[in-house]
Amino acid sequence: MLTDQQRQELLKRHRPGHGLEQAFYTDPDIFQFDLETVFYREWLFAIAVCELPKAGNYVTHRIGDYGVILVRGADDEIRAFHNTCRHRGSILCKAAKGSAPKLVCPYHQWTYELDGSLMWAKDMGDDFDPSLHGLKQVACRQLEGLIYICLSETPPDFDAFAEVTKPYLVPHHLHDAKVAFESSIIENGNWKLVWENNRECYHCGGNHPALCRTYSDDPSVSGIGEGGVISPYVQAHFDRCEAKGLPSQFHLSDDGQYRLARMPLLEGATSFTMDGKFAVTPWLGRVTLPDAGALMKFHYPTTWNHFLPDHAVIFRVTPISPTQTEVTTKWLVHKDAEEGRDYDLQRLTEVWLTTNDEDRRVVEDNQTGIKSPAYEPGPYSRTQESGVLQFVDWYLDALRASVTPQIMAAE
Repeated sequence: MLTDQQRQELLKRHRPGHGLEQAFYTDPDIFQFDLETVFYREWLFAIAVCELPKAGNYVTHRIGDYGVILVRGADDEIRAFHNTCRHRGSILCKAAKGSAPKLVCPYHQWTYELDGSLMWAKDMGDDFDPSLHGLKQVACRQLEGLIYICLSETPPDFDAFAEVTKPYLVPHHLHDAKVAFESSIIENGNWKLVWENNRECYHCGGNHPALCRTYSDDPSVSGIGEGGVISPYVQAHFDRCEAKGLPSQFHLSDDGQYRLARMPLLEGATSFTMDGKFAVTPWLGRVTLPDAGALMKFHYPTTWNHFLPDHAVIFRVTPISPTQTEVTTKWLVHKDAEEGRDYDLQRLTEVWLTTNDEDRRVVEDNQTGIKSPAYEPGPYSRTQESGVLQFVDWYLDALRASVTPQIMAAE
C-alpha cells in the first residue's frame, strides 16, 4: 500500500508537459486511490433519461466497489440507490436492466417501493421500524436528458455545470430520444490511457480511416488549442451556428473538468457515416443547420459526447482494474424513428464501432509498452496534444487536492 508520502513524492516528480510515470497506469494502490479520490467523489455520467421511460424501469451500474440502481418511480421521479439490501446486504437487482413494480431482495424478500422506502419485511418483531431501513440513496441529477450520479455523501456543486451546459443541450431534445444501439467493450488499459487517447487526434490519421472521412484531425478542432486560442476557421463556424440560435462557443470550465464546443466536420460532411451524409430521419432535436457539425462535450472522469443534427453518440468510461476499462457507447435517435425505415443500423453505427475497436487496440498497445521497465514518460506535443495536457493537469490537480491536506495534517 502506497503511503500518502509516497503519493506526494510521485506527484512532485511529475515533469510538466510530460506523461505520467508507470505506476499511475499499473499500480493497484494508485488505482484504488483514483477510485477514492475521483470516482467516489465526482459527478459521474450514468445513463440517458430515455433508458427509463416508464415507472418500474431500472438500470444497474457498478463503479468500483459500489453497485447502483437507477429507477423511475411511480411518481415519475428518477432516483438512484445503492444496490444493497438494508437487511443483510444482498444485491437487490442482478440484471443490467429490467422492470419491476417493487424492488424485492432475492435473499429474504424484503420489499421496497420504487422510492426506496421499505414496505415489507417478514417477522421482524413489533419494535421494528421500517422507516429506518429504506434503501440508501445516491445523489442523482438530470441534465436535459442525461443522468449524473455522485457516490459521495457530500457531492460537489452540480448547478454551475448544469447552468452552462443546459443551453448547449436544449436544441438536441434528448428527452425525445431512444437508444438505437448500445455497445460495451473492455479495453485492457488504464482508464487514464483511454482518456488520453480520446483527448487528441494526433493518432487519427494513422489509425482511424473511417472516422477521418468526416472528422478533422486538425488540432484546432480536436484539441483545446495552445493557450486556449481559437482558430479563425473554427470561430467562424461558432459564429454561424450561434446566428442560427445554437449555443456553440468554446467553453472550458475554470477547473478543467468539462468542455463544450460545437465543432465543424470536414467540408461536405454532415454526420458520422461512411459517406458523410445524415443517418437518421426524423432528426433528433431542432438543429436545422445541416452543417452544424457536432456539439462536443466532455465531463471528467466518465463521459464524452457528440451531438449531431440527426442523432447523438454518448460514451461512458468505467474503470474496472488498474489495466482494464469498460467503454460503453450508445447511439440515440428520435423516439419515433424506426430501424429499417428511418435508419439503417449498420450505417448508423459502423464508424464509431470501427473507431472504438481501433482505439481499443491503440490503448492496449500503449498499456503493454508502459509495462516495460524501459518506459520513461516522454513530452507531449503542445500543438497536437493540448487536450491530453489539459486532462493530465486536471487529474493531477484532483490528486493533489486530496493528498496535500493529509500531508499537511500529518505534519
